[in-house]
Amino acid sequence: MADEQKRGFFADLFAPVAGFGVTFSTMFRKVATEEYPEVKWPTQPRYHGRHQLNRHPDGLEKCVGCELCAWACPADAIFVEGADNDDSEGGTGRYSPGERYGRVYQINYLRCIFCGYCIEACPTRALTMTNEYELADNNRGDLIFEKDQLLAPLRAGMLQPPHPMVRGMTERDYYRGKVAKATPEQEEWAREHPHATDAVDPTTGTQPTSTSEGMHAADHYGAESIMGGEDR
Repeated sequence: MADEQKRGFFADLFAPVAGFGVTFSTMFRKVATEEYPEVKWPTQPRYHGRHQLNRHPDGLEKCVGCELCAWACPADAIFVEGADNDDSEGGTGRYSPGERYGRVYQINYLRCIFCGYCIEACPTRALTMTNEYELADNNRGDLIFEKDQLLAPLRAGMLQPPHPMVRGMTERDYYRGKVAKATPEQEEWAREHPHATDAVDPTTGTQPTSTSEGMHAADHYGAESIMGGEDR
């Protein structure tokens, strides 16, 4: 009984300062301050950062404009508008191996919560997430990324769409990885059609790979999101 009273006495005595134990134990340690942005902390390989629209090895886009990513997004941050590939004479050209491609692709990073549901929903692995996390800006409109900002850069062996598919290859062959790079036949076609990438969509009067700045975003997200009003 006396031991219990003694322990209770010391507990009451040190109770007012017990809460500062962590503070006292760390206040004299050396502070490890990261000099950001000069020194950037490396992210994990599977970090969910800015999105990227991927390409096939010959440069054609993997996105087929199915809009499944937009349907899966819980924050309604993605807007996709598909269009038909038309590689007939005088057509708008071919941008993907499928029947359709994503003519308009926008991600509103004012809404995106980086959950990755869009990545899981994509049937062609067209949409992935990079390690880039520096997305801050002083203009709300600039945080709505267009397709040309999201597309992966052209690498060695790739050609800028639109251009024909590899002869003899089907859409399934592309997704099975049977295409390694652009063929000489595709390169010859690109040389004969140097202005194909500047083609204008006759239905909208805009380039197929981009949109008039803010036009579709204002329709989908509301004008107040673009002009700086309260985001819904």
